[in-house]
Amino acid sequence: MEEVIIYTDGACSGNPGPGGWGAILMHKNNKKEIAGGNKNTTNNIMELTAVIEALKLLKYPCKVKLYSDSAYVVNAFIQNWIYNWQKNNWKTSDKKDVKNKELWQELIKLTNTHDVTFIKVKGHADNEYNNRCDELARKAILDL
Repeated sequence: MEEVIIYTDGACSGNPGPGGWGAILMHKNNKKEIAGGNKNTTNNIMELTAVIEALKLLKYPCKVKLYSDSAYVVNAFIQNWIYNWQKNNWKTSDKKDVKNKELWQELIKLTNTHDVTFIKVKGHADNEYNNRCDELARKAILDL
Protein backbone atom coordinates (compact mmCIF):
# COMPACT_ATOMS: atom_id res chain seq x y z
CA MET A 1 0.00 0.00 0.00
CA GLU A 2 1.38 3.39 -1.03
CA GLU A 3 2.14 5.83 1.79
CA VAL A 4 0.90 9.41 1.58
CA ILE A 5 1.41 12.30 3.99
CA ILE A 6 -1.33 14.93 4.14
CA TYR A 7 -1.44 18.22 6.03
CA THR A 8 -4.73 20.12 6.27
CA ASP A 9 -6.08 23.33 7.75
CA GLY A 10 -9.26 25.35 7.73
CA ALA A 11 -9.84 29.01 8.53
CA CYS A 12 -12.81 31.30 8.96
CA SER A 13 -13.11 35.07 9.03
CA GLY A 14 -15.89 35.25 11.59
CA ASN A 15 -17.54 32.02 12.71
CA PRO A 16 -19.79 31.69 10.77
CA GLY A 17 -18.42 33.78 7.94
CA PRO A 18 -16.26 33.47 4.85
CA GLY A 19 -14.01 30.43 5.17
CA GLY A 20 -11.19 28.68 3.42
CA TRP A 21 -9.34 25.41 3.56
CA GLY A 22 -5.97 24.19 2.38
CA ALA A 23 -4.18 20.86 2.11
CA ILE A 24 -0.82 19.53 1.04
CA LEU A 25 -0.45 15.95 -0.20
CA MET A 26 2.99 14.37 -0.34
CA HIS A 27 3.87 11.06 -1.98
CA LYS A 28 7.50 10.08 -2.60
CA ASN A 29 9.01 13.22 -4.19
CA ASN A 30 5.68 14.70 -5.31
CA LYS A 31 3.86 17.48 -3.50
CA LYS A 32 0.42 18.86 -4.39
CA GLU A 33 -1.31 21.87 -2.81
CA ILE A 34 -5.08 22.32 -2.97
CA ALA A 35 -7.42 24.93 -1.50
CA GLY A 36 -10.97 26.19 -1.64
CA GLY A 37 -13.47 28.29 0.22
CA ASN A 38 -17.06 29.12 0.97
CA LYS A 39 -18.67 32.54 1.47
CA ASN A 40 -20.71 31.47 4.50
CA THR A 41 -19.37 28.63 6.61
CA THR A 42 -17.75 27.71 9.93
CA ASN A 43 -14.22 26.91 10.95
CA ASN A 44 -15.13 23.29 11.73
CA ILE A 45 -16.72 22.81 8.31
CA MET A 46 -13.55 24.13 6.67
CA GLU A 47 -11.35 21.82 8.78
CA LEU A 48 -13.47 18.82 7.75
CA THR A 49 -13.62 19.91 4.11
CA ALA A 50 -9.82 20.15 3.90
CA VAL A 51 -9.47 16.54 5.05
CA ILE A 52 -12.25 15.27 2.78
CA GLU A 53 -10.99 17.05 -0.33
CA ALA A 54 -7.44 15.82 0.23
CA LEU A 55 -8.52 12.20 0.70
CA LYS A 56 -10.81 12.40 -2.35
CA LEU A 57 -7.76 13.07 -4.54
CA LEU A 58 -6.25 9.67 -3.76
CA LYS A 59 -6.89 7.38 -6.75
CA TYR A 60 -6.54 4.07 -4.89
CA PRO A 61 -6.41 2.88 -1.27
CA CYS A 62 -3.41 4.37 0.54
CA LYS A 63 -1.78 4.35 3.95
CA VAL A 64 -2.20 7.96 5.04
CA LYS A 65 -0.59 9.97 7.82
CA LEU A 66 -2.92 12.96 8.17
CA TYR A 67 -1.68 15.96 10.14
CA SER A 68 -4.18 18.56 11.34
CA ASP A 69 -4.24 21.25 14.01
CA SER A 70 -7.99 20.66 14.44
CA ALA A 71 -8.77 18.93 17.73
CA TYR A 72 -12.34 18.62 16.40
CA VAL A 73 -11.27 16.42 13.48
CA VAL A 74 -8.40 14.51 15.10
CA ASN A 75 -10.16 13.76 18.41
CA ALA A 76 -13.29 12.53 16.63
CA PHE A 77 -11.19 9.59 15.45
CA ILE A 78 -8.56 9.24 18.18
CA GLN A 79 -11.10 9.44 21.01
CA ASN A 80 -13.69 7.34 19.14
CA TRP A 81 -16.38 10.04 19.08
CA ILE A 82 -17.11 9.04 15.49
CA TYR A 83 -17.97 5.45 16.45
CA ASN A 84 -20.11 6.54 19.39
CA TRP A 85 -22.02 9.01 17.21
CA GLN A 86 -22.82 6.27 14.72
CA LYS A 87 -23.78 3.83 17.46
CA ASN A 88 -26.03 6.49 19.06
CA ASN A 89 -27.81 7.37 15.80
CA TRP A 90 -25.76 10.55 15.26
CA LYS A 91 -26.41 11.98 18.70
CA THR A 92 -23.73 13.46 20.95
CA SER A 93 -23.20 12.24 24.50
CA ASP A 94 -25.64 14.94 25.64
CA LYS A 95 -28.28 13.67 23.14
CA LYS A 96 -27.95 16.58 20.69
CA ASP A 97 -27.70 16.09 16.93
CA VAL A 98 -24.10 15.80 15.74
CA LYS A 99 -23.22 18.90 13.74
CA ASN A 100 -21.92 18.45 10.19
CA LYS A 101 -23.23 14.88 10.04
CA GLU A 102 -23.08 14.67 6.22
CA LEU A 103 -19.42 15.72 6.21
CA TRP A 104 -18.59 13.21 8.93
CA GLN A 105 -20.36 10.48 6.95
CA GLU A 106 -18.36 11.35 3.84
CA LEU A 107 -15.15 11.33 5.86
CA ILE A 108 -16.01 7.94 7.37
CA LYS A 109 -16.44 6.48 3.86
CA LEU A 110 -13.01 7.82 2.91
CA THR A 111 -11.39 6.43 6.05
CA ASN A 112 -12.94 3.05 5.21
CA THR A 113 -11.18 3.18 1.84
CA HIS A 114 -7.83 4.42 3.15
CA ASP A 115 -5.79 3.43 6.20
CA VAL A 116 -5.72 6.87 7.85
CA THR A 117 -3.74 7.75 10.96
CA PHE A 118 -4.80 11.12 12.38
CA ILE A 119 -2.02 13.14 14.02
CA LYS A 120 -2.61 16.39 15.92
CA VAL A 121 -0.12 19.18 15.32
CA LYS A 122 0.15 22.50 17.12
CA GLY A 123 -1.41 25.25 15.04
CA HIS A 124 0.40 28.48 14.21
CA ALA A 125 3.68 27.05 15.50
CA ASP A 126 6.84 25.98 13.72
CA ASN A 127 5.45 23.30 11.41
CA GLU A 128 6.12 24.58 7.88
CA TYR A 129 3.47 22.40 6.25
CA ASN A 130 0.76 23.30 8.75
CA ASN A 131 1.68 26.97 8.34
CA ARG A 132 1.52 26.62 4.55
CA CYS A 133 -1.96 25.04 4.78
CA ASP A 134 -3.04 27.99 6.92
CA GLU A 135 -1.72 30.37 4.23
CA LEU A 136 -3.62 28.44 1.54
CA ALA A 137 -6.83 28.57 3.59
CA ARG A 138 -6.51 32.29 4.31
CA LYS A 139 -5.74 33.07 0.65
CA ALA A 140 -8.84 31.06 -0.37
CA ILE A 141 -10.95 33.40 1.80
CA LEU A 142 -9.47 36.44 0.05
CA ASP A 143 -10.16 34.86 -3.35
CA LEU A 144 -13.90 34.36 -2.64
